[in-house]
Amino acid sequence: MMKKSAEAESSWPQFLTAHALLTEKIEQRLSGAGLPPLGWYDVLWALERAEGHRLRMHELAHYVVLTRSNLTRLADRLMAAGLLVREPDPSDRRGAFAVLTAEGKALRKKMWPLYSAAIGELYDAQLSGEEQRVLGSALRKLIASARS
Repeated sequence: MMKKSAEAESSWPQFLTAHALLTEKIEQRLSGAGLPPLGWYDVLWALERAEGHRLRMHELAHYVVLTRSNLTRLADRLMAAGLLVREPDPSDRRGAFAVLTAEGKALRKKMWPLYSAAIGELYDAQLSGEEQRVLGSALRKLIASARS
């Protein structure tokens, strides 16, 4: 019996493909409804959950898994749209907080029903409870390992 190659055994290609396809489908739904991209939602949601609806840019980058330069460009677009503001950090003259505005919170809430429905249809309905438990456990393990 021939041994499978490491490439054939790995679920990495399926993981990447599933992420890309599901994200693309959700992006299409948001765009079709005249809503901004999913990345906007992620930033707005991270800020909404944060204490005082504010985070330092490096903290925000951690929550939305973007590079600092990509986050800075995205934050600039969100600021131009009036969805967040930057406030200086009094304890660090070089630092600043990204702060959610009322408009940003309202847009995030407007996006959620469509996003939630897409998650339900494209993800939750496709996996049994046991499959979700196993997959969630495996992904938490990968996240913890990557962050350590």
